[in-house]
Amino acid sequence: MLVLGIESSCDETAASLVEDGFTVRSSVISSQIAKHAQFGGVVPELAAREHLKNIAPVVESALREAGASLNDIDAVGVTNRPGLVPALLVGNAYAKGLAAARNIPIVGINHFLGHIYGAFLENKELLEDKNNFPILALVVSGGHTAIVKIPADGKASILGSTLDDAAGEALDKAAKALGLPYPGGPVIDRLSKEGNPAAFAFPRSLTGAAGKAVSPEHRFDFSFSGVKTSLLYALKGDESIVKTRLNDLAASFQEAVIDVLDMKSRDAAKAIGAKVVCLCGGVACNSRLREKIATSCQKRGRRFVCAPPKYCTDNAAMIGGLAWHYLKHGGNADVFGINARLESSLGTLPFAPLA
Repeated sequence: MLVLGIESSCDETAASLVEDGFTVRSSVISSQIAKHAQFGGVVPELAAREHLKNIAPVVESALREAGASLNDIDAVGVTNRPGLVPALLVGNAYAKGLAAARNIPIVGINHFLGHIYGAFLENKELLEDKNNFPILALVVSGGHTAIVKIPADGKASILGSTLDDAAGEALDKAAKALGLPYPGGPVIDRLSKEGNPAAFAFPRSLTGAAGKAVSPEHRFDFSFSGVKTSLLYALKGDESIVKTRLNDLAASFQEAVIDVLDMKSRDAAKAIGAKVVCLCGGVACNSRLREKIATSCQKRGRRFVCAPPKYCTDNAAMIGGLAWHYLKHGGNADVFGINARLESSLGTLPFAPLA
């Protein structure tokens, strides 16, 4: 079965042709970073206008790259939650029109779950053996930071999530405070390689590192507002350090964020007896985060899985691939049943062996 995946939840217009859930025949992404850079973040209305302009050419390009035509498409998968509603509406309207015109099934996909599936597009064998479950997924992006438990029956549950800023958001805001260009996360990653991560003592919130015990209900939760505030106070105390110790500031801030991600996911993996730890989302491109989580897994005998960068950031291959699994289990809907929305319940992940 050949599924056309469409993604437009934020500032990337993406389309992909995925065969039988795992074979990515094409993946095309049109980024809007340059359009939003001057604003220091994504402007929803501007994003929607760019999606309107780009979606048809992007789908056409994906078809050409796959050597396919609209007649070859068996179904459509489209991100319909969560995300920027004006942006989601564009992708949903296009996908619904295409599905109605071709009289083929359509599936609305949770973008958050799509990121998790992106880590398994090139690791099919992991999903075929129930002994690899439960899987722990650490989802880290500009909009999400959460720990998800995926048992063999696919009934996923969120063990913990951020109480304020997402990790990617914190990195971008830190970069802005340091006068770095948008998006700031990749810039901080690059500068950190030349800095000392122990140069500044930034806090590790909700870890007990400050001597205050973490309440049980927040054991697996995150908070990054404190480390961001700490950076702002450091800059306010001595504005010259941005010029003299930029690399050290970047490395120390990044290490504080990554330490928390590592500690929380490590604790959660132990608590649920995870055999596999999956790192996914746009921030999974961060070289230090990949290294840190991989090392933690190796020390504890857990399998570490992380998508290649092309499937970490927003893309449509993860959407088309996951849609195939829902279709396989009879989870398609008519075009009127697919609507863009903010709600983001998990439900059952159909790629689990017992789902």
